[in-house]
Amino acid sequence: MVRTPLTPEERERGARLGQLLRDARGARSMVEVAASAGISDETLRKIETGRAPTPAFFTVSALAGVLGLSMDEIAGLCTPVPV
Repeated sequence: MVRTPLTPEERERGARLGQLLRDARGARSMVEVAASAGISDETLRKIETGRAPTPAFFTVSALAGVLGLSMDEIAGLCTPVPV
């Protein structure tokens, strides 16, 4: 299966999500947060660095719960501003 290339907006949204998660994680280790969310630390690393800019809903939801973020907050902060 060939994956459709990401749009610039999807890449921007992924970058915003990664930054938001890094900020919310603070001093906690990536391994600690990932384990608490039930994902691998490599998955969290990819999301935080933008290498996985479109993670699954349930992955984002699990991270939101661990980091004390609401899904509305994530959606609002990760939506690109129209030009």
